[in-house]
Amino acid sequence: MVQKLGCLVLTLGLVLPAGATGKPGSISGYVKNSAGVPQMGAIVEMLGAASESIKVFTDEKGFYRANDLLPGLYDIRVSAPSFLPGLRQRVSLRAGAALVENITLTTLFEAFQLAPNRSSVQDEDWKWTLRSVANRPLLRVLEQNPSLAAKGERNANESPLKGSLSFVAGRGSTGYGDTPDMSTAFSLEHSLFSSGTLALNGNVGYGSGNPSTVVRASYSHEMANGSHPEVALTVRRFSTPDPNLRTLQALALSASDGITLGDLLDLNFGSELQAIQFMGRENAFRPFGSADLHLSASTVLEYDYRTTRPSSRLSQGFDSSPADLSETNPRLTLNGFTTAVESAHHHEISLSRRIGANQLQVAAFSDRIANPALLGVGELSSAEGDILPDIYSGTFTYGGQELKTHGLRAVFERKLDADLTASLDYSHGGALDLDRPGEELDVAKMSLRMAQRHALGGKLSGKIPRAGTRWSASYRWTSAPALTPVDLFDNSPGQTDPYLNFFIRQRIPNIGFLPAHLEVLVEIRNLLAQGYIPVLGEDGRTLYLVQSARALRGGVAFSF
Repeated sequence: MVQKLGCLVLTLGLVLPAGATGKPGSISGYVKNSAGVPQMGAIVEMLGAASESIKVFTDEKGFYRANDLLPGLYDIRVSAPSFLPGLRQRVSLRAGAALVENITLTTLFEAFQLAPNRSSVQDEDWKWTLRSVANRPLLRVLEQNPSLAAKGERNANESPLKGSLSFVAGRGSTGYGDTPDMSTAFSLEHSLFSSGTLALNGNVGYGSGNPSTVVRASYSHEMANGSHPEVALTVRRFSTPDPNLRTLQALALSASDGITLGDLLDLNFGSELQAIQFMGRENAFRPFGSADLHLSASTVLEYDYRTTRPSSRLSQGFDSSPADLSETNPRLTLNGFTTAVESAHHHEISLSRRIGANQLQVAAFSDRIANPALLGVGELSSAEGDILPDIYSGTFTYGGQELKTHGLRAVFERKLDADLTASLDYSHGGALDLDRPGEELDVAKMSLRMAQRHALGGKLSGKIPRAGTRWSASYRWTSAPALTPVDLFDNSPGQTDPYLNFFIRQRIPNIGFLPAHLEVLVEIRNLLAQGYIPVLGEDGRTLYLVQSARALRGGVAFSF
């Protein structure tokens, strides 16, 4: 019996280490310069005695990852233009481990400096990766990209000029001032002095009376101390054939900046000044700001203040929708044929944590919106009372009562594999509801009330590498009828539009004589036309009040 037990122990002692030795691991991290600026397109080589050399590239965040590495000792060598090569020797990788190695590159001039490093590499691990940027969801910054080749990476021989041109057709879904049913969008971006970026974006609609034109020019600069100031000017013009409505003209000047204090606190702040001319003149001042406190290497406490609703263009996790700049619309309503501009104040405190491939966030928020611009669907030949019709999309905008609410949010996001991400978003808060549906719109507006609602949203997004397809599918359920979404200012990765939505961006193989990449764009919102609440217009026709209007848009985009 003792001999059998001895043989069993000996067998297990030989089998278990052998099985563990064969389990691969991974090495990942970030490459940055001495000022903390991520270095995109750096070459990272894994040199190990147990395997051949493996080469990967950093993405736009400076992130790299090498998967399926056999356990053993590795030398990590990093090279990038304008920097001295970086070398990390004898890095020990255990079986099944996920090792993090952040590397700082230095220039030849910095190599002669005698001042010691301000902190060890181990102290820097993951701290700077949690630094968020202005108007960007925190959890999206935490996202790791496990793909070996970085998206949009640019080498030293590539032109600093980037651009895109898209032709889009289809109905919009945001009410008065939306993009016309046919439009052309363009984007140009030029790098200046390796740390500055000059960008020009625009969208031009077709039809009688030059229905829509918007142009945005901006300049941003990455400072040596880690701050990133940006200045932008946006000009918009919108007109319709309706003789009762004047041309909308708006000018917006915005400035923003972000700084990092040590390794613990990130500040992002800015403001926008809007000058609006439409049935009179209106001015609006829109400040915003956020403060991120790094409690640990993977935990961040954030305070966020905003005065405008976030753009849903980022909610898909990639630029799946045409860049029509519709998020820059001044949100207007009419009050007795007098212009009323939506004014919002959003306060939010959130706690975010990354645990392996999972990302978690809990948040509490407080919202107050005066003169909210609400959405409806129905054909209107002209302005009726306090209604602003958009004849191109078949939608209209009307004014609601002041919205005041407090609420909670919980977000869970998981990267299922390199090309598939899932998220779940739960929110509880107040929304505007209608007491008496089916009445005339003017009467129904008098019965608007605040009601507590639950909302649950799920989203899947990913890409098909061989086919070049990038896609996103989402559904958001609300516990009872409502005219406004629950948690209007949700800007987390779990944010989804109400009901069923699909976004697809399909890459087409290059055509020999075209020096650009061609993609087909498809955008579908509220496919099943859910959440439509009927009311009557002044002419007796049925109109519908909605959270989100059903919309289908598509087109082609060229990028170079």
